[in-house]
Amino acid sequence: MNRPQRDALVVAALRTPIGKVGGRLRAVPPESLAATVIQAVLQSAGATADQIHHVVLGNVVGPGGNIARLALLEAGFPLHVPGYTVDMQCGSGLQSMVLAAQSILAGQAEMVVAGGVESASRAPWKIAKPDDMYRGLPHIYARARFNPESIGDPDMGVAAEHVARRYEISRAAQDAFALDSHRKALAAEASGFFESLRTPVQTPAGDTIAEDECPRPDTSLERLSALPPAFVDEGTVTAGNACPINDGASVCLLTSTAKARELGCRMALRYVDSVVVGVDPNYLGIGPIPAVQALMERTGYRLEDIDLVEFNEAFAAQVLACVNAWAWPHERLNVNGGAIALGHPYGASGAVLVTHLFHEMMRRQDARLGMTTMGVGGGLGIAVLWEKVKVKS
Repeated sequence: MNRPQRDALVVAALRTPIGKVGGRLRAVPPESLAATVIQAVLQSAGATADQIHHVVLGNVVGPGGNIARLALLEAGFPLHVPGYTVDMQCGSGLQSMVLAAQSILAGQAEMVVAGGVESASRAPWKIAKPDDMYRGLPHIYARARFNPESIGDPDMGVAAEHVARRYEISRAAQDAFALDSHRKALAAEASGFFESLRTPVQTPAGDTIAEDECPRPDTSLERLSALPPAFVDEGTVTAGNACPINDGASVCLLTSTAKARELGCRMALRYVDSVVVGVDPNYLGIGPIPAVQALMERTGYRLEDIDLVEFNEAFAAQVLACVNAWAWPHERLNVNGGAIALGHPYGASGAVLVTHLFHEMMRRQDARLGMTTMGVGGGLGIAVLWEKVKVKS
């Protein structure tokens, strides 16, 4: 039997403020961050919890378990609504969006909440058992292995240095890119753009957190150029041209066209297609280069057809290596700033990209195609193509 043609549409998208690790959101459990924005996105779309088929959230450094299910119950969803959690490292939130869209396209769901959440502040310590349970001592380790040592398993900052050297990205170029990210984020804040897509968070102490914590009005090239290398002696990657470590959550409501009509939605972002690729983990930041190339080949579009790109700014070096390879115009990249200024709450960052893209596309009459992309720990690249469409009645 032939299935009817279906579309998966983003009809609403919000995020929490993004806080520094150990900052204003440090006391808020990750499930509460997620629950707050889930409730807000349903309210903004005029949807109710009992209409949602399932919830899928990305999470990387959380306490384990199934935080999507925990968060949806924290948000007051009925017990029959399932949820599941995705860990594709910093690609988790974006892959969650893809999985939600694919479930709608397959006819398995009509309305899905998808996104991600991270609280680096409340991430548990990772403690390995000793080899000898009777004589050895447990030890704390920083992260799980991404790759066997025979291939190479560098930390993110070290891999960014590898990319900077191979692609000849200078320290000056990285610092200039970082400054531009802060300037764009501060301009977006001043214009009210972020206020329109952020939902406040209540802390356990009763404080209301409504603004992002990381963009710095006092950032300058002089300050950035004075910072020492953060990962490699004589290197070029610093705390200033790399993203900070953060807390935050972001979710979107994805629906079929029929459900979008029921909600009275007039415009939406249509999921077009997506690609995930693998690359050498020693140069993991370049994952978006082949991912975007493959996405263009699959869809038949050219890069020049894309109006806006949201690219996760884990490190200026990796972003510059990728956009230089694409010959992509900077004026259409991260137009409201990126993770270097705003922060990178790992499991949520992909959904933050979609949220920013959704709102920017909606306010631009001439924008039709947008893309979200990111390099992922372990040597992966993900790219997703979106189209702004009218929801026909």
